[in-house]
Amino acid sequence: MGKTLFDKIWDAHVVHQVNGAQDVLYIDRHFIHEVTSPQAFSGLKTRGIPLFRKDQTVATADHNVPTINQHLPISEPLSRKQVETLSENCEDFDVRLYGLGHQNQGIVHVIGPELGITQPGMTIVCGDSHTSTHGAFGTIAFGIGTSQVEQVFATQTLLVSKPKRMRITVNGQLQNGVLSKDIILYLLSKLSAGGGTGYFIEYAGEAIRSLSMEARMTICNMSIEMGARGGLIAPDQTTFDYIKGRKFAPEGEDWSRSLEYWKTLKSDEDANFDIEYSFEASDIEPMVTYGTNPGMGLKITEIIPEKIDTAKPESFAKSLKYMGLKPGQPMKGITIQNVFIGSCTNSRIEDLRIVAEYVKGKKVNESVRAMIVPGSQRVSKQAIEEGLNVILTEAGFEFREAGCSACLGMNEDKIPAGEYCISTSNRNFEGRQGPGARTILASPLTAAAAAISGKIVDAREN
Repeated sequence: MGKTLFDKIWDAHVVHQVNGAQDVLYIDRHFIHEVTSPQAFSGLKTRGIPLFRKDQTVATADHNVPTINQHLPISEPLSRKQVETLSENCEDFDVRLYGLGHQNQGIVHVIGPELGITQPGMTIVCGDSHTSTHGAFGTIAFGIGTSQVEQVFATQTLLVSKPKRMRITVNGQLQNGVLSKDIILYLLSKLSAGGGTGYFIEYAGEAIRSLSMEARMTICNMSIEMGARGGLIAPDQTTFDYIKGRKFAPEGEDWSRSLEYWKTLKSDEDANFDIEYSFEASDIEPMVTYGTNPGMGLKITEIIPEKIDTAKPESFAKSLKYMGLKPGQPMKGITIQNVFIGSCTNSRIEDLRIVAEYVKGKKVNESVRAMIVPGSQRVSKQAIEEGLNVILTEAGFEFREAGCSACLGMNEDKIPAGEYCISTSNRNFEGRQGPGARTILASPLTAAAAAISGKIVDAREN
């Protein structure tokens, strides 16, 4: 019997099996940030334990950083304390840190790939649920809790149970105006926010292989929203071309040796998955969410359903009440007040180019506040070099500095209570973007169209 890609990577990293139920898994890369690392560092200090392999740990400040005036001291006390604590801990343990002001600073799941730190065949963890982003490179990448962060600090391993394997195949060609964000929102609408629980997902098929690396990252990023432990895509020439020449990518003989190994990283033809799903790309349209979990999504041409099979009637009703929506109501035409383009899901240069191309020569609706937040200092620099910032600001967007920003209500970039925000982020939970904020998830293209129109529209018609 052949092996899945997931099995090949997992089995190669098992250090020890415990009672046949759990594995001690070796971790190749450990990303950390200012929110989930302080307690873990404190645990090491309290017990007098050194950081086992500091060279495999990479730190950045992203969640609580302001996205304006980053050259000034952080004004919000808790954010300032967390960022300062990260700097102090990294200095104490000699950890590589890309803090505010550093050219490599940015959202943790943006900087890993763009610097070439993320490479096929690795195991990667971070105290952040959207670590699954890195799976786009053919890695086993998943989020961990603070106690596990400390465990990796101390041992460079984790005691974990092996997930089951799921494969989702998307065949055929996508329609014009349909992006990778629409693919994953469509899959979530079909399989629900809990449909991947207990599984690690491999995405396959012609439509997946046709995507850029940045688009693949968007899909893997939101695997966790399906309840999955993570998601991955087999590396191919698109992957290799993306990595080559990046700052920490292998060079010379190391590159040749790495490439030879990377080309073996694919599921065998006779590999067995615990469950499989198949979808046609032509069925996917621009998607938007209408509820308070990412699985509550629909095509932009559809109306809000009377019920969904995966939700209890009372929770479904509660979700619609929070969102100020009703069954049978179309999403097209709903007036919005905010647009946020950014987060580890959609803040890469490709996303900014898509938005700039659409809004060039247009103006943001006067009733809309529109923010666009690059995922890293490098993305910001590239956008400026390409003149994207000029196009965006002339259209009426606030072009901000790198950080997680309005993806989550943990920093200063919050959405006012009761207002709608078309967001390219990954979660639409109650209060996710601020107390009372109403989040509608969408692709960068749909978000850009909403910014110009002041309401939800189908970008293919505008």
